[in-house]
Amino acid sequence: MRQFYLEYCTSEKIQPLVGEISWSHNIVIMSRCKDPLQREFYIRMTRKFGWSKNVLIHQIENHSYEKMLSGQNNFDTELTPEIRAQAKLALRDEYIFDFLELGEEHSERELERALINRIEDFLRAMGGVFAFLGSQFRLEVGDKEYFIDLLLFHRRLCCLVAVELKVGEFQPEFVGKMQFYLTALDQQVRENNEHASIGIILCKEKNRTVVEYALQSSTTPIGVATYRIVSELPSELQGQLPGPEEIAKLLEDEI
Repeated sequence: MRQFYLEYCTSEKIQPLVGEISWSHNIVIMSRCKDPLQREFYIRMTRKFGWSKNVLIHQIENHSYEKMLSGQNNFDTELTPEIRAQAKLALRDEYIFDFLELGEEHSERELERALINRIEDFLRAMGGVFAFLGSQFRLEVGDKEYFIDLLLFHRRLCCLVAVELKVGEFQPEFVGKMQFYLTALDQQVRENNEHASIGIILCKEKNRTVVEYALQSSTTPIGVATYRIVSELPSELQGQLPGPEEIAKLLEDEI
């Protein structure tokens, strides 16, 4: 209790938040997170998504804070201010699918089937506020059929989320294909009360500079992330995190 008081007595932002999560959650965050902004992030996410103690520990061990903040997307230019911060927090730079029983070498179809077979674990790994709408979601444009690997719906953002699975390295042409899918979704599937559809390109590997260049010319909201079957934080992410002021603003803007 003394440590709890000393840690938070001077923080006007965190003081009101710690009372909205359980004592056991606070102990986990206080003992495992030392950076004030990191603590604020996990407190806010626990409060918002109702994480259990075990889920909270899992999120911390999987470095969810670092992976969300280092995400690559074009949301600053392609989304309205009202949902921009929430969308940034909804997309991670990397997803951990350690619940899958897949070898290092697998096809896109095998990855898709494995995720569908463990759909609850998949949606939890994606952040817990997604609803699953279908796999190989069919679109018809110009008398031709096109299929989106996975179609989700983000409840808080109120938008469709198209997910394309790639078992290799990110290629710039993936962005053009995703733009086509998002345009078709907005024209044919999106309801009038929903925000613009968002795309997530999920790859085994990516070069951050190539992704940055590819997203600059995109006119639809797209994020590019990687996935891993085992849990570890790539060392290259350590230098990619935004500064403390930018992180604080992101948490302030979070809905």
